[in-house]
Amino acid sequence: MTFTIPNLLALLRMGLVPLFIIAVTDGEPRRALLIFVAASITDALDGFIARFFHQQTLLGTYLDPIADKMLLTSAYVVLAIPSLNPVLPIPFWVTVLVLARDVLIVVVAIALSLATGVKRFPPAPIGKLTTVMQVATVVLVLVVLARLGGPPAGLEVMATMAIYFTAALTIASGLTYLVRANRSGEPKEC
Repeated sequence: MTFTIPNLLALLRMGLVPLFIIAVTDGEPRRALLIFVAASITDALDGFIARFFHQQTLLGTYLDPIADKMLLTSAYVVLAIPSLNPVLPIPFWVTVLVLARDVLIVVVAIALSLATGVKRFPPAPIGKLTTVMQVATVVLVLVVLARLGGPPAGLEVMATMAIYFTAALTIASGLTYLVRANRSGEPKEC
């Protein structure tokens, strides 16, 4: 097992998830925001380092998406609970969309691997954009919850718009993965 810097950063991101959840449940949105941003930075760094310094490993191909899913799943779940986020809770249906898309991607990847032998199922550009928007939405909701950045009304409107844009992107991304999976599973002509 190879523990490269990107793999260690993914493990660090996993370790930050419980601290993030604790910060939100303790009513410390500023601390939660700092932890979430730090975890998001490790995500950007591990991908950059892995590619730029040729430190891509099989372990990293599993650790990185697991760490991402742990972070985003925990954020969307805890920020959808009105008692933990009384200012601007993420609508429950948006949380369900985010979780369902992730489950869909995992199930499709496993099914393609088992049924057709397809081993690589790289993310689509819309999938990457969706993840960036999901992260940005969490940051905006945490900023509103922490009451940072000036008049809360304007910030709440921006965060609310981000939530709905994220929902639309999540749906579009999920559909894109279904179409790509269908094409990947089609028999190839000789």
